[in-house]
Amino acid sequence: MAMVAQQHRESSSGSMNKHLDCGKYVRYTAEQVEALERVYAECPKPSSLRRQQLIRECPILSNIEPKQIKVWFQNRRCREKQRKESTGLQSVNRKLTAMNKLLMEENDRLQKQVSQLISENGYMHQQLQTTSVGTTDPSCESAVTAPQHSLRDANNPAGLLSIAEETLAEFLSKATGTAVNWVQMPGMKPGPDSVGIFAISHRCLGVAARACGLVSLEPPKIAEILKDRNTWFRDCRNLEIFTMFQAGNGGTIELLYTQTYAPTILAPARDFWTLRYTTTLENGSLVVCERSLSGTGAGPNPAAASQFVRADILPSGYLIRPCDGGGSIIHIVDHLNLGAWSVPEVLRPLYESSKVVAQKMTIAALRYIRQIAQETSGEVVYGLGRQPAVLRTFSQRLIRGFNDAINGFSDDSWSILNFDGAEDVVVAVNSSKNLSTGTNAVSFLGGILCVKASMLLQNVPPGVLIRFLREHRSEWADFNVDAYSAAALKASSYSYPGMRPTRFTGSQIIMPLGHTIEHEEMLEMIRLEGDPLSHEDAYISRDIHLLQMCSGVDENTVGACSELVFAPIDEMFPDDAPLLPSGFRVNPLDPKSGDLQDPLTSFKTLDLTSSLEVRPAANHAAGYAASSFSARSVLTLAFQFPFERNLQESVATFACQYVRSVISSVQRVSMAISPSSLSPAIGQKPSIRSPEAVTLAHWICQSYSYHVGAELLRTDSLSGELILKTLWHHQDAILCCSLKQALPVLTFANQAGLDMLETTLVALQDITLDKIFDDSGRKAMFSEFAKITQQGFSYLPGGICLSTMGRHVSYEQAIVWKVAAEDNAVHCLAFAFVNWSFV
Repeated sequence: MAMVAQQHRESSSGSMNKHLDCGKYVRYTAEQVEALERVYAECPKPSSLRRQQLIRECPILSNIEPKQIKVWFQNRRCREKQRKESTGLQSVNRKLTAMNKLLMEENDRLQKQVSQLISENGYMHQQLQTTSVGTTDPSCESAVTAPQHSLRDANNPAGLLSIAEETLAEFLSKATGTAVNWVQMPGMKPGPDSVGIFAISHRCLGVAARACGLVSLEPPKIAEILKDRNTWFRDCRNLEIFTMFQAGNGGTIELLYTQTYAPTILAPARDFWTLRYTTTLENGSLVVCERSLSGTGAGPNPAAASQFVRADILPSGYLIRPCDGGGSIIHIVDHLNLGAWSVPEVLRPLYESSKVVAQKMTIAALRYIRQIAQETSGEVVYGLGRQPAVLRTFSQRLIRGFNDAINGFSDDSWSILNFDGAEDVVVAVNSSKNLSTGTNAVSFLGGILCVKASMLLQNVPPGVLIRFLREHRSEWADFNVDAYSAAALKASSYSYPGMRPTRFTGSQIIMPLGHTIEHEEMLEMIRLEGDPLSHEDAYISRDIHLLQMCSGVDENTVGACSELVFAPIDEMFPDDAPLLPSGFRVNPLDPKSGDLQDPLTSFKTLDLTSSLEVRPAANHAAGYAASSFSARSVLTLAFQFPFERNLQESVATFACQYVRSVISSVQRVSMAISPSSLSPAIGQKPSIRSPEAVTLAHWICQSYSYHVGAELLRTDSLSGELILKTLWHHQDAILCCSLKQALPVLTFANQAGLDMLETTLVALQDITLDKIFDDSGRKAMFSEFAKITQQGFSYLPGGICLSTMGRHVSYEQAIVWKVAAEDNAVHCLAFAFVNWSFV
């Protein structure tokens, strides 16, 4: 019996060991884990054949079953997923903790400011009761006097250190204290998705702006980025360090001379002579503060400074505090006195507005370092395989070249050309311009000629105007002029425009290259398709490529200028391509008022091309325009033309004529988009052939319900703009195509449709219907065309369509129906692609 029991125990033990070997609880040796980790690094999810091959190739894994190895990889993937999720949650938690700390500090500062205002209010009330109205408090005069420091102090290291310490104290009182009465920046409410907390000064000397936010970079890196002002401050022409020495407390003192561009041709540029102090506080925070030094002749060459008006930087700077677990909290203060007295009265809002300073400097600085942080972490992906730094450099070169053309500084060899008949425009010439950019150096035998002008606009939304100029280039531009400038930048010789005539096909293809994290600025490549008029050039491509930067098209942004700057570029798009920028800039002159509108209302400008001939009737459009943009703005445009020495006069003649025609076109567009033009005359019936987006959305839904017998939008009782808004956010891709052309052309798409086609509303109008279907999809559509014509709708089976980027898109089903206008005439065909996804 004992022997039987022992055999039974051995049998049970062997069975258990066998079960453990085949089960999921297997103990691996360090060598086995190392071998499996190597395979996991190459292929986290190996196939069954790969696992069997692994067992054969690795003798140390020969005693492990394939099923056990499969379980190991499953567990490994699960652990990796949990690790990533845990890391992500910890990162989010750190950010929320830092942001909560920042908000609590901001709340404490606001409470102190409220207490101070209550105290000042009580003091003023007491003074009014005890003091006569004519009595003046001498303390008030001292409060509005800008601090000045003599040249004797600026030449003495001890005096400079004293000024630096005083600057530090005043800056900290503005950044975290109540030295300035801060109010919230209009339209920039703080929240979980906001870039930061923004404020502007209220009733203080000069103009000031303040920002604070969380950035996932370390303090030294942030300080390095912000001190290099040329990279992020677009108005900075030059920053030169005249003196730098170490302070006794371990800080650094620098004497700087900074030149900035003027935004228009109607005002002189500004320069600054400042002291910059960099130091570390006892709590580990890094501070970079700056203020102006007195003395117009101090530091810079008087001859170079004669083209500028000296402005003042009151104590400003950056307070950068490290966060637990990485990242930094940054406080930015910009406090300036720009000398508005030196500019025409109509332009003084540009120099007296804290909102303008906030957009140009304070918000721009915080956005830039957040952009760098996201690019460093790999969160930003740009087109055409370009590195983010390369695309940033292109944007900077475009803006810098455009600013150089507008300002025309004499030390850049620009001079005014006294040209007959050029009273309404300014003609400048640069005979030594050399676009040297590495291997692609281009120098012109004659030089560069620039024709520029500034004009006041009344009741024209800057963002809408720039967006129209971007989307409808054919309304104002001449293809042959673009071709002339493009040919001049090539290595081969160029000739006067018109000698090789080209017909512009009207096709403008916009290829996005990159954008900032909040989409306030876009960099894109424009391809203008042209056909030669002569048979000799039939096989030569006449397409023109432009590198273009567009910013400020959001009408809800307060204080920001709107720009469209472009330059011809070679189709190969080399990193060091020479650029000769031209373009438009619109600066708002009055503070905006009224409630912020839904960005969806921007669809009202989609049909502006037709509105230049027929005014669309929409009273609500006028109401929107009147409440969401500055009543006055100044438009500045500058166009540059290369020329050979013997053709200067001829190029100047046609350049002036061309710029005048552009000005005329812009004025025509401005009249079309102003509120007075958007409001129809009494009794005038709107044209149903050119419907607005709201009307088109109503027709789409009404026709769907009539033909299909179901509701396209499931929300009941929709009317007006709610229909357009709901249709825009519909999950299915909805497209409309016109039937007026030989080949149906797309005319409208909701957001899902644009995402599916990977295009924009502008480029959509250049896409024909047959381009988005594959062969089977085209056959299915054409086979159902008769049915669509007879019964008004049809269901197309699932299939594959193509985006503009060449990617395949699968869809479960497509519904096609006729869209009828108010007079029951067929306006277009509508398509709804159900459950689409990229393959």
